[in-house]
Amino acid sequence: MQRYANYGGDSSIAGYEIEPTRIRVMFSDGSLYSYSYASARKSNVEQMKQLAQSGYGLNSFIMRNVRNRYE
Repeated sequence: MQRYANYGGDSSIAGYEIEPTRIRVMFSDGSLYSYSYASARKSNVEQMKQLAQSGYGLNSFIMRNVRNRYE
């Protein structure tokens, strides 16, 4: 699990793990969610991977675009 940089300073995301067709996101309360191509669409997952690596905007993207589309 990689630590999320949180450059915005107000994210509830603590870490992430990238796999070829999914991303797992750990929130600061310890909850872990897996978003896959099948559950959240490939374009969304790829955008989430980029945001996770940049350390900015992942939580907002999840809330606006994929919310409950985890596995």
